[in-house]
Amino acid sequence: MVYTVIDVETTGTGNKITEISIFKYEDDVLIDEFTSLVNPEIPIPDYITALTGIDDYMVAKAPTFSEIAEQILAITQGAVFIAHSVNFDYNVIRNEFKAIGIHFNRKKLCTVRLSRKLLPGYKSYSLGKLCDQLDIPINGRHRARGDAEATVTLFKIILNQPNAQDVIQSFFKKESKEATLPSHLNHDTFNQLPNTTGIYYFKDKKGTIIYVGKAKDIKKRVLSHFYSKTEKELNLSRETADVDFELSGSETIALLMEDAAIKHHFPKYNQAAKRIPKAYALFNYKDRKGIIHLAYNVLKATPQPIQIFYSIQECRHYLEILCKQFNLCPKYCHLQEGVTQCSHYEIKTCKGICRETESIALYNIRVNQAIAYFKNISKDVVLKQQGRHENEEAFIMIENSCYRGYGFVDREEQITTKEDLERFLIPQKDNVDIQRVLQKILLE
Repeated sequence: MVYTVIDVETTGTGNKITEISIFKYEDDVLIDEFTSLVNPEIPIPDYITALTGIDDYMVAKAPTFSEIAEQILAITQGAVFIAHSVNFDYNVIRNEFKAIGIHFNRKKLCTVRLSRKLLPGYKSYSLGKLCDQLDIPINGRHRARGDAEATVTLFKIILNQPNAQDVIQSFFKKESKEATLPSHLNHDTFNQLPNTTGIYYFKDKKGTIIYVGKAKDIKKRVLSHFYSKTEKELNLSRETADVDFELSGSETIALLMEDAAIKHHFPKYNQAAKRIPKAYALFNYKDRKGIIHLAYNVLKATPQPIQIFYSIQECRHYLEILCKQFNLCPKYCHLQEGVTQCSHYEIKTCKGICRETESIALYNIRVNQAIAYFKNISKDVVLKQQGRHENEEAFIMIENSCYRGYGFVDREEQITTKEDLERFLIPQKDNVDIQRVLQKILLE
């Protein structure tokens, strides 16, 4: 077997290469080596310099990646790409090639995953700790050449284990996920994930939850994280050592469970979900003629909102629904501005208030009906949902327009009153994100 053992050091943020080292072997014989500092063409953060010792001055006169790309292509051609936590090094190099318009594709093996399989029983499989336990010297930790040399020694130990070749060949099979899964994630853990609806938790080596997601197919969605090549997903994969899950039955309950889990655990990789969405509100007012208008504005500028939304698009969408349902005028619902008569391409149910062929009194009655509909639509509601299995039903409870929680009920249970249902309720906290999720269902 011809293989290259590779290690890269990067800038961290942006993952631009600052140093690369490649050892090429044919069976047990070293046939080539390439090591070089690399000018990342962006500043190196102080914390990276503290870790690696590589600073901006050291790489100022080093070649850029594009200047050494041909050498990297040549030395890795026809060889298996081997690294400790291979997906990180492989994807960093592939992204560098992609940036200069070159497609990079090699077979790959991970010495973390191989070690877990063929050298079981160690407390840690990080390069430093594993080398300490195996008495492998590292001459220059967190430098590309030192780490690559130690990985070479580790790989040779792996090759000498019983069934090593069988295990390696199994990693190369197309149906195997060994080359895709994070280095620290056990293959059996992944295989136990269900192809059903719910939420999932990514955990690091300490068991800390670092990401929460929801999915219609948990297993398929989890795997998609490991195929993604974005910097966030690469870092998430690098830290993931375990994946846990909870079934929800329905996608809506999965959304509610996800929101509650994020707000409880505050995972480091759920930054976007922690942001509070900007709120808008639907309101009404009378003009000089006495016609009641429906309009929308930011919530802060709306003293008595009829209904709250979280995007202008949602405001307009539900105004269109009201127009059609109650035969209102698009002009007086502010779906059309600066027109004397409405001519909305989709809404043609206006009865003529804008053409003065309908009385103001009759029009205002329908506007007030629309307002009352909005105010009462979500006051007290129990939404039936799909259960987690065929013998179960689920529900979402809303009381006085406030979300109270969800629950799961066996189909054989006799539920005749609200009190009966309360026994199965899993209480939850209400918030603007939850209201946004439920609003879409209630107003459909």
